[in-house]
Order: sequence, then C-alpha cells, then structure tokens
Amino acid sequence: MGRRDLTDEQWVVLEPLLLKGTKAGRPPVWSRRQLIDGIRFRVRTGVPWRDVRAEYGPWGRIYDLFRPWQRNGTWRRVLSRLQCLADARGTATWDLSVIASSATGRWPPAMTGWPSATRPLCWSQS
Repeated sequence: MGRRDLTDEQWVVLEPLLLKGTKAGRPPVWSRRQLIDGIRFRVRTGVPWRDVRAEYGPWGRIYDLFRPWQRNGTWRRVLSRLQCLADARGTATWDLSVIASSATGRWPPAMTGWPSATRPLCWSQS
C-alpha cells in the first residue's frame, strides 16, 4: 500500500457507497480497492492514464472503472455522501466567501440562492 492509498478505515467507509458490479464470470484479477487507488493516484498527480503505476492495475482497466462513473454521476454522489457523513460527525467545515457586485452591492443574479446550495443534500442512512 502506498502512503497515500486508502487506509482500511477509509475503505470501510467508502466501499458501501460504490456501485456493485453485476457481471458474472471469472473473479477480477485486480481488486476494486486497487483500481480506485489507481484513480486517486491519477487524479492526485495529474499523470496521463497510461502512466498510472502498474501496482494499481492496467491503466485501461482503471480508466474503464473511472469513466462510466464520471458520466453517470457516481463520483458526485460518493463525494456528497462522504461530505454528509463528515458533516454528521462534525468533522466538516463549511466556509463560504462572497464578493458582492461593485455596481449593485448585491449577489449577481446567477448566484441567487447559491449559499444555501453549498452544503450537500444529505439523506438518511437507512
């Protein structure tokens, strides 16, 4: 495990939030945790997909997990849920800085209602 890979405690929180695979057949060669650590490595470092370390699995397999979840909103939902869990534990800090329009001294029209939307909409754990 790399020093920035998911810890066991982090994985216990994250795993239930992820979509479950439904494919029948051979068991996977690369664990979902390894692949997600590969995604996290790529996003954290900014390297091209083809340069993701081999210890995380083949770059194509890592990308094949990342891209559909990006398209269908899974990553957004996971982030929102993790924010809700942190908020419920009191470990999230919500901070907002606002710059008023110099002409009107008010919120720009496109930002109406924006501050209340900065916190994720949390749902019950049931």
